[in-house]
Amino acid sequence: MLVNSKDLLLKAKASKYAIPHLNINNLEWAKYILQECNSLNVPVILGVSEGAAKYMGGFNTIALMVKGLITDLNIEIPVCLHVDHASSFETCKSAIDAGFTSVMIDASRQELSENIRITKEVVDYAHSKNVTVEAEVGHIGGTEDNITNTSTNATLEDCLSLYENTHIDSLAPALGSVHGFYKGEANLDFATMQKISDALPIPLVLHGGTGISDEKIAKAISCGISKININTELQSVWSKAVRSYLEENKDAIDPRKIIGSGEEALKARVEEIVTLFKTKI
Repeated sequence: MLVNSKDLLLKAKASKYAIPHLNINNLEWAKYILQECNSLNVPVILGVSEGAAKYMGGFNTIALMVKGLITDLNIEIPVCLHVDHASSFETCKSAIDAGFTSVMIDASRQELSENIRITKEVVDYAHSKNVTVEAEVGHIGGTEDNITNTSTNATLEDCLSLYENTHIDSLAPALGSVHGFYKGEANLDFATMQKISDALPIPLVLHGGTGISDEKIAKAISCGISKININTELQSVWSKAVRSYLEENKDAIDPRKIIGSGEEALKARVEEIVTLFKTKI
């Protein structure tokens, strides 16, 4: 069942658990994630970056693929199809028109007033189509889609201003997490996280979930984080399994067997993630 993120995240916020946002990079990953989450009876947000969308052929191709998989695999759990870090209104509109049920507009590199203007334009269009909107305040560092950025932490005042002027459905405040692998321990600002959660009626989102300790993930959820984004971690476990398969099967040429050799490892990590997040319907 394809849904937007509103009810999923509000329930998670109220009951102190998190919904996994798992980035997909191809048909196989979408299939494996859907199958595993359906088996575990937990909702999932399938994230698609602009780079992944380009690689897979475009938003229309992805939306049709996911809808087809939901039907053909008899997926019964709530599934949200979400654009991750869209850089413009035009990108969000294209995804919405293709059938995506949620978008993230990331105008965090802009001054706050411009972030608000762009975000509100997206919200006005998305809400008219029953699509939910996530935005970002501050800037989450690290590397994503081969783009590296430095971190700038969010403030409570900026988060309140963005929400009050746009009425977004969820917010990703930059509070010390980074995309990709961490160099050392993640330094999350839990105090500000709690203040933002208490001040806003909407769920909070943690980007850069790979590499954060289980203890810090649990604390972030207790401080109001309702959605956690995971990509690099799945890439890592999948690629290790594929490399091992190719080492043991040096004559392998069937792409289905090569790609599929990472299935069990990816599904096992998905189960660990939803267990850690205490995700439920």
